[in-house]
Amino acid sequence: MYLLYFLLWVIFNGNFTLEICIFGIVIAGAIFAFTCKFMDYSVEKEKQNYRKVFKFLRYVCVLIMEIVKANFAVIHMILSEKEEAEPALVSFQSDMKTPVGKALLANAITLTPGTITVSLENSEFVVHCLDDDLAVGMADSVFVHLISDLEKDK
Repeated sequence: MYLLYFLLWVIFNGNFTLEICIFGIVIAGAIFAFTCKFMDYSVEKEKQNYRKVFKFLRYVCVLIMEIVKANFAVIHMILSEKEEAEPALVSFQSDMKTPVGKALLANAITLTPGTITVSLENSEFVVHCLDDDLAVGMADSVFVHLISDLEKDK
């Protein structure tokens, strides 16, 4: 959060001078201290978040790659005359522990073309797939492993 506060300070100022940098360090520190005192945040949580940054960036890169691959699969399905789409409603259980992990998984599924998360209750996901081929291996997808890895570092 401290780095985020500092970066926002620099971005909102529009310039990067020594004076802006010094004021930014002080103001970001004051806002960070306020956040720690009144918003249930700590330096330990800050360290945990820094350790998760590279794992989260990996998740975002994999998400982008899966979106691109699913786009081509859906385009192929639409443009091919010989294949009929067979929509499917798939239900599966997930081992996600936190609400954030469950939301990340549901959003990753919905962002991937051809699939939509219909409902999420407790740990049961219901997903509508444009074709039953898109439903294969959803419960054990790469997203499940990456998000579980993000949740482990608590």
